[in-house]
Amino acid sequence: MTETKIYVGLYDALTRLQQHNTETYVDVMKYVCKSHHVSFSFVITEGGFFHEDGAYTQEQTLVLSLIDADKQVVEAIAKDLCAFFHQECVMITESMVNAYYIKDDLKLK
Repeated sequence: MTETKIYVGLYDALTRLQQHNTETYVDVMKYVCKSHHVSFSFVITEGGFFHEDGAYTQEQTLVLSLIDADKQVVEAIAKDLCAFFHQECVMITESMVNAYYIKDDLKLK
């Protein structure tokens, strides 16, 4: 299986400041994933980025993880997040992973 991660900084590409609170960005990301009908997980971390003009920004970054998602869907999500978060770009990484599920027979009353 393929694990795909999309890294999205939270600083605006032009102002180089975070325009909204982090929870707003998380809500938008959740909505985008739901609208593309993909399962996901994410973490909020710190990251650094060099802009095309050479300027350096250190910012909060959302890292969205998708398992075995169709590449076209991944790229559509990345483009949506890039546009909605007003980013210069977002980064996508792909890795092969061994993933499996453990199930339990739940007996709900």
